Amino acid sequence: MTQVTTIPTTTGGPRGVAHFLAPVIAGFFNGHPPVRLRAWDGSEAGPRDAPVVILRHRDALRHVVARPGELGLARAYVTGVLDVEGDLTDALRRVGAGVRRHGTSSLAPREWVRAARVLLAVGAVGTPPPVPRGESRPRGPLHSRERDAAAISHHYDAGNGIYSLLLDETMAYSCAYWPEDDPVATLADAQRAKLDLVCRELGLGEGSRLLDVGCGWGSLTLHAARAYGARVTAVTLSAAQRDHVAARIREEGLTDRVEVELRHYRDIDRAGFDAVATIEMGEHVGRDEYAPFARRLWSLLRPGGRLLVQQMSRGSDHPGGGPFIERYIAPDMHMRPLGETVTLLEDAGLEVTGVRSLRRHYVRTARAWAAELERRYDDLVGLAGEETARVWRLYLAGGALAFEEGRMGVHQIAARRPDPEEIP
Repeated sequence: MTQVTTIPTTTGGPRGVAHFLAPVIAGFFNGHPPVRLRAWDGSEAGPRDAPVVILRHRDALRHVVARPGELGLARAYVTGVLDVEGDLTDALRRVGAGVRRHGTSSLAPREWVRAARVLLAVGAVGTPPPVPRGESRPRGPLHSRERDAAAISHHYDAGNGIYSLLLDETMAYSCAYWPEDDPVATLADAQRAKLDLVCRELGLGEGSRLLDVGCGWGSLTLHAARAYGARVTAVTLSAAQRDHVAARIREEGLTDRVEVELRHYRDIDRAGFDAVATIEMGEHVGRDEYAPFARRLWSLLRPGGRLLVQQMSRGSDHPGGGPFIERYIAPDMHMRPLGETVTLLEDAGLEVTGVRSLRRHYVRTARAWAAELERRYDDLVGLAGEETARVWRLYLAGGALAFEEGRMGVHQIAARRPDPEEIP
């Protein structure tokens, strides 16, 4: 894990920036601040056993004042004016545990006045700093073809080099699967096990016609053709992904079995597939668009054809993606509870035949990606810049923790299109 360079601590008494800020923060957390502060003047205050948050510049506070909450904190972290000493995932875990233990509170009017005076005194009130360059601001009607393409491009067209650096050789950018009888499997082993799991669930064999909706960098597409003899049509909205998959098809001599298209799922012009897979793409479809999406999946299958949806979920109290995810990772993302997804698939006429939880597997997957990021952090900075590297560090740290604590889940949902001619 790359360590943050710390700022020397001064012993100049209780008049530093951190000492001014500490009582304000304590007021929001019922007298139990979850972090220790180290400010740009070297002052330090707060619980000695708490994670250390480093304010490198007053712009850290200005980001939070301009956008209180998750987004302001994310902007400060991404731009480097706010940092965390040591392991970021562990710090987030400890902060979350402290907040859950002691709760938060609203300040009384007198306390708000005091907080405002402190923020003015330390220079936190002023023109907000520029928004980080990597923040997305989608335009156009929500989930129009053009806006969906731009949203996908924001994350997936960032450069194949970034994903080649972070992912294993399968280039699978989704939850892996560690079989219980193979506890020492590598991430690449676990990704191949996941691909086999999907192919078996879909009943693929020689000549099976598979549609891979949101094919990513082609891990399932190529595996199904290579290992199972399937004939695969792959679609994506990312030009970078399309180009990567097309090159792999040529390199592996699979041009007679695999085709990849830059196409919206609404514009797929063929049907009658034996199997359809959509691996962690449904989160991008949108809240109101998922019912039509489910009906589209039904229409793409032949009667009796099989469907496998691998999709992330969140509880009904926290749907969507969250401010950081939606601005920096997946604009317009919407995650829903598992039960709602199952209902939408069934309402579309599909028979759900099984559900498998992979949440614990995603903890291991995200940790493996995060470990590779830290191992090659300097390479990532050289390739994409410091801000992008910090976005990825925050994304993987927060993602691993969300799955670890059960705030997010991921499931494989197996379904089929009923065949009226089948005998019960």
